[in-house]
Amino acid sequence: MLTDPIADMLTRIRNASQVLHAEVRIPKSKMKEAIANILKTEGYVDDYSVDEKNITISLKYDHGKSVISGLKRISTPGRRVYVNSREIPRVQNGLGICILSTSSGVMDGLTATEKKVGGELLCAIW
Repeated sequence: MLTDPIADMLTRIRNASQVLHAEVRIPKSKMKEAIANILKTEGYVDDYSVDEKNITISLKYDHGKSVISGLKRISTPGRRVYVNSREIPRVQNGLGICILSTSSGVMDGLTATEKKVGGELLCAIW
């Protein structure tokens, strides 16, 4: 049994992008689907599709190199990290995004700052 399914998702994406796979399959959950939607909206992946058990994410490459340079899990099951709207960090000096789980749903750091909501800091992507 997995203790941290979001870390598993990020690790699968990281590993697949490093070996230049076209797509990666991840077990389905609402949280992972919301993260995949943010990755698509921000342009880090081409597309994603959801079936009854899996999420299939089509990875994006630019001149043979992955668009995703790095992924980092920030809040873990053993150490939860919460921030308010004024404490949301800038990732790679504004070149990356952070993803938060807020009371208004899962959203990226810029949207959370605009809506003035804080929450659990899930991960950073650059």
